Amino acid sequence: MKANKLKDIEDLEARKPEESKKLKLDSGIGKAAKGVLAGEFLSERGFSYFPFLLFLAFIASIYIANNYLAENKIRKSNNLRDDLRELRYEYITGKSELMEASKQSKISQRLKAIGIKENTEPVKSIRIKKTK
Repeated sequence: MKANKLKDIEDLEARKPEESKKLKLDSGIGKAAKGVLAGEFLSERGFSYFPFLLFLAFIASIYIANNYLAENKIRKSNNLRDDLRELRYEYITGKSELMEASKQSKISQRLKAIGIKENTEPVKSIRIKKTK
């Protein structure tokens, strides 16, 4: 009789997920995760990784400090930009007030209040002939 090929195929398909799980656990990441969860990481070779862990902690603290300083500079930059905008508005307002106050009509009104009259006669020019 012929062997049952259908059962063999089903057995192979049933074995594949189990084998793939074993392969995943036997990989480097799986072993490391298993070692950390089981506590073998600290008991066996934990102290050999200590300088590397300190280095990672140092890099993480530098990253956090850099992020903090960058955000602080951005905040200061935004505040300075707002202050500059406010000063620009004050400058424009002051300039327009000065232009308004220095008009001839405004000056004449202020001088009338003091008692000084505006000159209505044209200016007379004096010409002198040069002699040789």
